[in-house]
Amino acid sequence: MTDKELLSIAIKEMEKSYSPYSNCKVGAALLCKNGRVFTGANIENAAFSPTICAERVAIFKAVNEGERDFLKIAVVGEKDGNVNGIFAPCGVCRQVLREFCDDNFQIVLGESENDFKVVTLKDLLPYSFSPENVR
Repeated sequence: MTDKELLSIAIKEMEKSYSPYSNCKVGAALLCKNGRVFTGANIENAAFSPTICAERVAIFKAVNEGERDFLKIAVVGEKDGNVNGIFAPCGVCRQVLREFCDDNFQIVLGESENDFKVVTLKDLLPYSFSPENVR
């Protein structure tokens, strides 16, 4: 699957966002090494701390289905109905990604299907704390 195809899935996933407080919709599409794709959209809560990001929804769905080998994730967001700027994973999502992915895991950050860049988890989370640190 190409980065563009994965990003297109993430863009469609934004429609499922529940974001009445921020009006900021985020979609994610996680590609497993076996070709399966798991999606997620952000889900907000009035208490804010129970809010969950799109990336974690996708990861937790995959892990719940027994998947642990991930190839890349595409993340895209919009504010007030307009895709505008890059929506990089938050710090919590970066740490959750590091639980299951190595430094070279690819993150496709897009503004549209045709405007995106690819970074690695190490780019976003240098000197990460990983499962290897506690084993």
